[in-house]
Amino acid sequence: MTLRVGGLTPLSTTDWPGMLAAVVFCQGCPWRCGYCHNPDLIPPRSENEIPWQAVMEFLHRRQGMLDGVVFSGGEPTLQAGLLDAVHEVRALGFKVGLHTGGMYPSRLAAVLPFVDWVGMDVKAPFADYPRTTGAEGSGGRALAGLQHLLASGVEHEIRTTVHPALLSDTDLIQVGHELAERGVHRYVIQAFRSQGCRDESLRQSAVRERSLQDVGEELAMLFEEITVRT
Repeated sequence: MTLRVGGLTPLSTTDWPGMLAAVVFCQGCPWRCGYCHNPDLIPPRSENEIPWQAVMEFLHRRQGMLDGVVFSGGEPTLQAGLLDAVHEVRALGFKVGLHTGGMYPSRLAAVLPFVDWVGMDVKAPFADYPRTTGAEGSGGRALAGLQHLLASGVEHEIRTTVHPALLSDTDLIQVGHELAERGVHRYVIQAFRSQGCRDESLRQSAVRERSLQDVGEELAMLFEEITVRT
C-alpha cells in the first residue's frame, strides 16, 4: 500500500536533533488536538497529496547530502504503508526517524526495529488524554505505545507540548512523574506555538502561573536529561 504524503520539507535541523533530515508528513490522524499546528494533515486524504514516487525521486537526488528522513504527520503509524516506505528509504542509505503519538501500539511495535530514532509526544497525564485529543481511550493507547518504545531500545526523546489552557503546571508535573516511573530518561518540555492552530481561543495563549523553566527545574531530578524549548 502506497504511503499518502501530505507534505515534504526538503531540509530540517530541528525535527531530528543533531541530524540533517528531510521530513515526510504523512496524511491522516485519528485525534483532534485543539492546538494542532498541522490541521491540514488530520483528514485521511487530501487534494494536495504528494505522490510517493515523487518523494522517492527527491530522496534519490539527496543521497549523500542528508543524514536521514523523518516520517512525521499527522500520525505515520495510521497508515499500513509506513513499513514499506521505511524499508524503501533505508535502502537508499538514509537513517530513519519517526514522530508519533503512539496511538497504534501494534503498528509502532512492527516498525520500531527499522527506525533509528523516535520522537514521541506525550500529551497529558494518561488518564486525562481525552481532554486534549478528543478521543476516548486515547491515554491507554498512548501508554501502550510508550511501553513498546521503551522496551525496544531505540534512541528516542519523549516530549510534551504545553498549552496553558489544556495542561496546568500540576498536570505537567504529574506527566513528568508518570514518565519517570515508567523508565523515561530523556524528557523535553516544549511551549505551544500558535502557528497553524485554527482554534482562535487557543491561539490566544493564557498566562502560566509559573514559567516552563521553573517547572523543568522541579522535574530535573527525575530524568538523566531534561530540555525546555520555549
